[in-house]
Amino acid sequence: MYSEGVSRRLLYTLFLSQSLISAAQISIVTLVSIVATRLGGAETAAGLPSSVVTFAQAFAALPIALIMGRYGRRLGLTVGYSGGALGGLLGMIAIVQGSFPLLLLSSALLGMARAGGDQSRFVAGEMFPRHERATMIGRIIFAGTIGAIAGPALVAPSGRFMESLGLNADLGPWAVAMVLFILAALITTLFLRPDPMFIAREIEKTEEDARKDEPVRPARPLRELLAVPNVQLAILAMLISQVVMVGLMVMTPLHMDHHNHGRESISLVISAHTLGMFGLSAVTGYLIDRFGRIPMLFVAALTMIASALLAPLSTNEYVLALALFLLGLGWNFGFVGGSSLLADTLEGPERTRVQGLNDTLIFSIAGLASLGAGPLFAIGDYVAITMSGLVLCVIMIFMIYWLTRPRLMANAL
Repeated sequence: MYSEGVSRRLLYTLFLSQSLISAAQISIVTLVSIVATRLGGAETAAGLPSSVVTFAQAFAALPIALIMGRYGRRLGLTVGYSGGALGGLLGMIAIVQGSFPLLLLSSALLGMARAGGDQSRFVAGEMFPRHERATMIGRIIFAGTIGAIAGPALVAPSGRFMESLGLNADLGPWAVAMVLFILAALITTLFLRPDPMFIAREIEKTEEDARKDEPVRPARPLRELLAVPNVQLAILAMLISQVVMVGLMVMTPLHMDHHNHGRESISLVISAHTLGMFGLSAVTGYLIDRFGRIPMLFVAALTMIASALLAPLSTNEYVLALALFLLGLGWNFGFVGGSSLLADTLEGPERTRVQGLNDTLIFSIAGLASLGAGPLFAIGDYVAITMSGLVLCVIMIFMIYWLTRPRLMANAL
């Protein structure tokens, strides 16, 4: 029988694990471009580890989702986090040996861990009834705020600790990541019990009993699921939100560097962006549950449009901070709203298959967007990046209207 107390206890377990892996990932992000430049021998190598992380995240999402669907959510998450721990260890070996290929292999394993971490938002959502789902997904995404604060704060102390052992200070973030991923794997294995999969089944059974007069529907094939308008809309909303966010976020520091902003100003802008992405997740999740998935997807697109219009107007750091905050907030509405809509539309075994495919698609295209942002910036400068994001958001608004048009017309009659 469904117990809200058990679901909340498991939610806290997911939140703690997500906080740990977020801190692990962001601590590495702080130094990875510098280390990559040194090991790769050129500045062109600086962005390669991040691209490898994104593509590995995309390719690992579906296999991890299939493990979750067949053997349970606990095992799938533990496999992902264990890969992250191994990635931290290989990163340390890469730095000691001066091996750039080994650093890329480390990045691939860290991407695998991130794929598992992203699946935890769906795990959180399925443990609660539909009217609470977006709120709970938002709470898991909020864990990224803790990582955004703790990750960079651990870099300097961990570096000093490595130096006290007579080792390279750059080893610190990878050592921190290894330890935090091990802790996340242990916490998940020991405390994510009962497996959320069984709770999800209980909730489905309760919801089916409430609809007992409706015929029982067997699990639909993937092709049929991808033809469902709500599935298409959910994937499209998350895809556009992720691509617009990545393109603008990645190029803003370079834009600021070209206008002679210091590292402190760039850090301020990225911190504002991170706050928008994660800091208000509990609130955005509540709003999505309160006002509905579709209306808040419109809000997501409009918020990102406001960001794209504001960002190129001034090189002032506070204007850029506001623009990047709005970008993160719009991403949050789009990502949490899309995730909730997808979870609402799917049932039973359908969930893990489509959710895994969804993340594979999103992060594959986001990786390509990250690679393409540099050439686009070189051709058309920062305005080309922001206007491309604006166009995608306008397309998102049109597709929201188009895919929900039958329901809008029915409500008008």
